[in-house]
Amino acid sequence: MIVKPQLAKLGLFDAKVPRYTSYPTAPHFSNDVGSSLYADWISGLEPGSEVSLYIHVPFCRRLCWFCACRTQGTQTDNPVIAYVDVLKAELDLLAERLPHGITLSRLHWGGGTPTLLNPDLMRDLAARILDVVPLGSNAEFSVEIDPNEIDEARLDALAKAGMNRASIGVQDFDDEIQKTIGRIQSYDVTRKAVDMIRARGISSLNADILYGLPHQTKSRMTESVQKLLSLNPDRVALYGYAHVPWMAKRQQLIPSDALPTPEERLDLFDTARRLFMWDDYAEIGIDHFATQDDGLTHALKAGRLKRNFQGYTDDQAEVLIGVGASSISRFPQGYAQNAPATSAHTKAIREGRFSTSRGHLFKGQDVLRARLIEGLMCDFQINTAEILLDHDVTAPELQAMYQAANTAFDGLLRITEDGLFIPPEARPLTRMIARSFDAYDLSLAGHSSAI
Repeated sequence: MIVKPQLAKLGLFDAKVPRYTSYPTAPHFSNDVGSSLYADWISGLEPGSEVSLYIHVPFCRRLCWFCACRTQGTQTDNPVIAYVDVLKAELDLLAERLPHGITLSRLHWGGGTPTLLNPDLMRDLAARILDVVPLGSNAEFSVEIDPNEIDEARLDALAKAGMNRASIGVQDFDDEIQKTIGRIQSYDVTRKAVDMIRARGISSLNADILYGLPHQTKSRMTESVQKLLSLNPDRVALYGYAHVPWMAKRQQLIPSDALPTPEERLDLFDTARRLFMWDDYAEIGIDHFATQDDGLTHALKAGRLKRNFQGYTDDQAEVLIGVGASSISRFPQGYAQNAPATSAHTKAIREGRFSTSRGHLFKGQDVLRARLIEGLMCDFQINTAEILLDHDVTAPELQAMYQAANTAFDGLLRITEDGLFIPPEARPLTRMIARSFDAYDLSLAGHSSAI
């Protein structure tokens, strides 16, 4: 079994690598993709096909110090009301270009805090979305819910609009840790939100929890995970806290000397992982867990697990359309990102054009390498037969890639005629192994810790 000294020798505790929710990653986007090309991609969708839609709401009542998302605080509804009007105008632009019969495979509201919308705004926005792109027969409509920013009326509005999956952020239940990261959210408040969600027949529940937070210990992690398990979530994302104060200035409020070491981060992750496994959750990729009857578990067993900007998914739609400031869309041709600043996004939409400010056109081996990386991130393996069938690459070329990766990791990987496999003991290295298949210069941006 691989041990910490060997992991240290291979660089796990020092490496900074992408999370690979896309390939190439966002730092490699350029201005090659603009609003007119993005509009052409939308017009060129297959009539009657399914797409996924992501709605970004970048507002919060308070800004949590640990968060590196692009958000802005507001104590009034005025900017939120104005922003929803912009979202509806953007949806109208989308409606003008969408081919006939497009339906939704997935609809997700994220942020920010989507639940700071008042019930009327929720109903208005949901109605406009579904007028433009109706839900498909087996569609999933999920919303990120802040337990501190939800009530009966807003949940009624969401449930009536068709929400059938809720996602709550937990981070950690320990009082000292919550104060240190600027996120006060008690277990009782969280429990009440979950009870209200389930009272409306919404049985599917996601939860996020973080490891690597300041003052976190194995005993504190154990207590927080056990409290989370008492809420019976269907899916859990166990994310590593990314301390990037040079990118997210608010993180400068978090004392770096209170952060666990990389070796301690691995222990925290393993502590939580064992608890989820003991509770009979299936391990999904590098950082997700799901109940045995959840869609992610079925997708994993069937070889249909995917990875996108929201993490792991069982969504099979090839197209993801992002609506709102900074949202990223994915098409077979490449990626397109809206203007990150709310002001720039609003200006473009009011001028009658999409705010697409950058993106990436797939070229060369992009699609091939994206699939190789996704295979490692989802299944800890690359299936040679699948790759040879779907991509323009030869068996010797693939074998050379496998051998180069294996050499870089002291022969820890397993190579057979069927493909490349990461054994369980080497899985903490998965993101680093994926990096071996990344042809882009990783020095362009600071990435998060490999563990």
